[in-house]
Amino acid sequence: MEAAREAGTSRPANDLAPDFLAHWVVKTARREEMITWYRKVFGARVVHQDRRIAFLSWDHEHHRLALITVPRILRYLFPLARLRRKVYGIDHLAVQFASLESLVTTYERLKRVGIRPVWAINHGPTTSLYYEDPDGIRLEFQVDNFPTAEATAAYFASEKFAANPIGTEFDPDYLLERLRRGDDPAELLRPGAGTRPGTTPRANRRAITWRTL
Repeated sequence: MEAAREAGTSRPANDLAPDFLAHWVVKTARREEMITWYRKVFGARVVHQDRRIAFLSWDHEHHRLALITVPRILRYLFPLARLRRKVYGIDHLAVQFASLESLVTTYERLKRVGIRPVWAINHGPTTSLYYEDPDGIRLEFQVDNFPTAEATAAYFASEKFAANPIGTEFDPDYLLERLRRGDDPAELLRPGAGTRPGTTPRANRRAITWRTL
């Protein structure tokens, strides 16, 4: 996935690995809702659309998401389909932001249009906000808490991570307040930095609820 941050800038160290994740495809009975959501969230543009399929992009890649239209009746035939990921299969996709400022200002922008994260948690290696699109597909918006991949790998091997591999929840509004008042962004990436005074965040297994699962 590191090569996906800037496609074509470097080859993965593993010669068997692909260069980057190019796109994903969704069969959906909510195509227009999905297009609207991705336009709001990523500034997506439709590069092709017909009765059967729509291709969307939001960066240099020719397309990042394809939406295959299925009959609307399927949303009623499979009413619990969006809950499948809670118990089986792919849980979420993660997208990377270059800085904490970019992550929390994206949170602020989306909050203004009524799109809120279902989970805000500092995992230790990353500070992450989880969102769900209209079909219930979960996307993790993350920023690395360490300046290098080597430092992140070292944290994964640490006793701190072993003691709390899930992380500590945070208040994104409080993190934004601290950033705006000039607090050091590196300090704000520390677990607990997003805890508003007088509150106790859920951490580790306590952070796993039906909503965050």
